[in-house]
Amino acid sequence: MGDILSCDGLAPVAACAHHRSMEPTESNLCGKLLIAMPDMGDPRFAHSVVYVCAHSEEGAMGLIVNKPQPELRFSELLEQLDIPKDPKLRDIRVHFGGPVEVARGFVLHTLDYRSETGTLDVADGIGMTATLDVLEDIAKGRGPVTSMLALGYAGWGPGQLESEIAQNGWLSCDAKSEIVFGRANEHKWTAALKVLGIDPVLLSSTAGHA
Repeated sequence: MGDILSCDGLAPVAACAHHRSMEPTESNLCGKLLIAMPDMGDPRFAHSVVYVCAHSEEGAMGLIVNKPQPELRFSELLEQLDIPKDPKLRDIRVHFGGPVEVARGFVLHTLDYRSETGTLDVADGIGMTATLDVLEDIAKGRGPVTSMLALGYAGWGPGQLESEIAQNGWLSCDAKSEIVFGRANEHKWTAALKVLGIDPVLLSSTAGHA
């Protein structure tokens, strides 16, 4: 797990950098939240809320923000990577970011922190860093004020996400900081739907892109 925060080969991430100066449009979901519909066919994404880090004609990449990994603690991860931890530092949750390359780590965070080796400015004050130094800085208490650590990511090929949205697999909404970084993971799916004014009890499989 020594290369856990390596992000080599993530072409969509580089694509997001190209789009980050663009005004948000329906065709550019970078910095938005995807909300899995109740009839989502893939059980790995059931009731998922995904923060989109990259979206372009080349595909899309995002991190699930509401599925913690209770079997893995941050302190254990630091031990595996031989990173010393400040004893005063509280443990943070490790999340399941998606089914692709589950040994790779990604940190979503506020932009009060930037890695010297590269932080992607995603949107609206949120960045993503996928290099080892962000974990080292968090462990020393010098990391971002607000952050979320995820292992693995969700990826889509060219046109795949657009197709899934058209087939009512996902809704999209503006990303709220309290949803992305909040600790109440069990309520994030409902909270994201409420951003759209949707009562999850009344939600049907006929809804489309919002």
